[in-house]
Amino acid sequence: MSPFSHHQHYSQRFLILLIILLFRGVRVWSTTFTFVNKCEHTVWPGVLGKPDLGTTGFELKKGETRTFQAPPAWSGRFWGRTGCDFDDSGHGTCATGDCGSGEINCNGNGAAPVTLAEFTLGSGSPDYYDVSLVDGYNLPMMVETSGGSGSCATTGCGADLNRRCPSELRVDGGDACQSACHAFEKPEYCCSGEFNSPSACTPSMYSQIFKSACPKSYSYAFDDATSTFTCTGADYTLTFCPSSSPSLKSLMESGPGSSVEQAAVATTSWIANLATGGSTTTQPFSASKSAFFVAVTFILSYLVS
Repeated sequence: MSPFSHHQHYSQRFLILLIILLFRGVRVWSTTFTFVNKCEHTVWPGVLGKPDLGTTGFELKKGETRTFQAPPAWSGRFWGRTGCDFDDSGHGTCATGDCGSGEINCNGNGAAPVTLAEFTLGSGSPDYYDVSLVDGYNLPMMVETSGGSGSCATTGCGADLNRRCPSELRVDGGDACQSACHAFEKPEYCCSGEFNSPSACTPSMYSQIFKSACPKSYSYAFDDATSTFTCTGADYTLTFCPSSSPSLKSLMESGPGSSVEQAAVATTSWIANLATGGSTTTQPFSASKSAFFVAVTFILSYLVS
C-alpha cells in the first residue's frame, strides 16, 4: 500500500468517527465567547478559568468586539474592569474590578464590587451560566446565546445600579455598588456561619433592591432558582452596557439628579435602613405610611427598569 493510500485510509476513518460523534450529539468543537463593548468608554475584561483561554485580561475599546474559543468542560468567569490606567508596558491599575496583578493580564479574581458572568461548559451535556451581583455591581452586562438547544435564556443586568445604589453601599466616586455582604461583613448578608443554608439565609432588603432591578441575576448566595440557566452546544455573547430600554433611556436623559432617580434612591435607602435598624426619621411612621413607601419603591423600580 502506498503512503498516500495509507493516509487516505486513516482520513476516511477519522471522517466516519467525526460524523458518528456529531450524530450522537457529542460536542467536538469549541464554544465561542464574543465580547462586545457598547459603553461610552473602554472596558478591560478580566478572565479567570481552567483551562487557559490564551488571555486573562485585555482591552476592549468603545464599539469593539473580540472572540475567544473555550474547550468542552471549561469553567470560569468574566468581568469588566473600568477606569484603568496602564502604561506602554501594560502595567497599571483599575478603579473597579482590579485583579491585583498590576498588569492588563489578571492572575486572580476581580476585586469587589464587580458584575460577574460565570460559566461551566458541558461536554455532551448542558452548559450552566449566570450573571452574579453577589460580589456587587460595577457595569451593566448581558449574556445571550446563539446556536444552542434547550432553554438558552438571555440573562444579566442591563440596569444602571450605580445610579440607584443606596448611599451606604455606594463606593467613593459612585463607580460601583457594593453588596451588603461586602459592605457590612455580617453573616446574615454573606450567608456564612449559622446562615450557611438556603433556609437560614433569605433575601435581605439590599439584595431585593438588586433583584427588583435585575430579576435574572444572582442577588445573594442562595438565589439559584431564578438565576442559573442552561443551554447545550451554544456560543455566548457578553455585552457590556447593552442598549437601554426606551423607558430607562428617557428617564436617564435628565441625568442622575433627576427627581425620579433621586426619589428611587432615597426610598430604597429608607427601606434598607429599616432592615439594619438605622435611623430613618425623627418621627414614627404608621403602618399605612410604611405600606405607602413600599408601594412607591416598587412603582419607581418598575418605571426605571
